[in-house]
Amino acid sequence: MIVFDLECRAGAHRFEGWFASSHDYADQQARGLLTCPVCDCTDVAKAVMAPNLARKGNQRAEFAPAPAPVAPTAPVPAATPAITSAAASTPAVHQANAPMPPKLPPELPPEAIAALRVIATLQAEALKSSTWVGNRFADKARAMHYGEEDAAPIHGQASPDEARALIDEGVTIAPILFPVAPPGKTN
Repeated sequence: MIVFDLECRAGAHRFEGWFASSHDYADQQARGLLTCPVCDCTDVAKAVMAPNLARKGNQRAEFAPAPAPVAPTAPVPAATPAITSAAASTPAVHQANAPMPPKLPPELPPEAIAALRVIATLQAEALKSSTWVGNRFADKARAMHYGEEDAAPIHGQASPDEARALIDEGVTIAPILFPVAPPGKTN
């Protein structure tokens, strides 16, 4: 599957086209099947677009805010099987096996971003003085609660059922808000 930014030459409307291959795009363009979903112009060409380069596995994605949806002014003809509109909130007409583009998370207000950074910093500081116990977390926490082991700060993994059982027994636990990679599992 390949995605091209397309643009009609009449109104300079930009939209996305999803195709099985570059050849599929060229074939649809040659047959006049590409149509602007806004103005029905059939004079459509590829628009200049940034390359989509793969990110290294240890890099996190930065998401840009999604553009505000704008309703198209004309219906999309049924003869455009691989076109989706960036201006419409839903795809115009979609090939049966074509994947939908990923939805971007909503943009957070600056105050929320600042609060999350503070929480992440506090969590990182707390984890420095804590010991990773992996999937033995429930057993270790229970043993400390009942005095079978000396109390010490620990962190690890527990299933939702194990966490509920600890809470029901009165063991004080809290979830880690940001994911933590187990030791030896980072790049």
